[in-house]
Amino acid sequence: IVIGTHRLLSGDVKFQNLGLIIIDEEQRFGVSHKEQLKKMRSQAHIITLTATPIPRTLHLALSGVRAVSNISTPPGGRKPIETIIEPHNQKHIKAAIEQEIKRKGQVYYLYNNVETMDIKLKELQELMPKVKFGRLHGQLPEQEIAKVMHAFDKRKIDVLICSTIIENGLDLPNVNTLIVDNAVQFGLSQLHQIRGRIGRGNRQAYAYFFYRRQKLTGEAEKRLEALEQARDLGAGFDIAQRDMEIR
Repeated sequence: IVIGTHRLLSGDVKFQNLGLIIIDEEQRFGVSHKEQLKKMRSQAHIITLTATPIPRTLHLALSGVRAVSNISTPPGGRKPIETIIEPHNQKHIKAAIEQEIKRKGQVYYLYNNVETMDIKLKELQELMPKVKFGRLHGQLPEQEIAKVMHAFDKRKIDVLICSTIIENGLDLPNVNTLIVDNAVQFGLSQLHQIRGRIGRGNRQAYAYFFYRRQKLTGEAEKRLEALEQARDLGAGFDIAQRDMEIR
């Protein structure tokens, strides 16, 4: 058994007798990786795993070309994530963070603009001077990413201001509040994946999706409505179907 990243699809990696390929989080693989996998399909069985199937895979499954199994039973003790969608509001952000810290929990603050992340960090520090903040994004040096995540894991940081880097399978049961700044800039499946980073333990989790427009319209409104409606655990398949309909 070889466990690895997409590096396993490189031309210089050869297998003696490959029988089974298991792809976790299929949506992370690009077109060139898919082409490589297509070549391997003739010699090996392939199982793909994902919380939110990409439209193409979902279409193949629904049309009967691919077999699909849907596990909709959540792990024991998990609770559905309370989802709140509203216009950007500093008072509500402050209240959400303070509520989580009061119960000795931690917060992800998703702010997906690396250029102005330090300004946002300063703004939040001024709003809540007693709260310990940290920041995390993919452009930081590898050692700093590890250092920040270690400090967050050890609860030396209360609120982690971060980019979508947190999508990458982090499992921290003490983080049970997610605040997404300007939620309309994300796709529906991506928001569902990010929401899945909280509520990993048996404590009630809260996801706040803030938008910066006066009024939600068009696809943005449909995406956030779908997210609010599909808050049950194991709803990833429904989310993916709704995503395909919107597109």
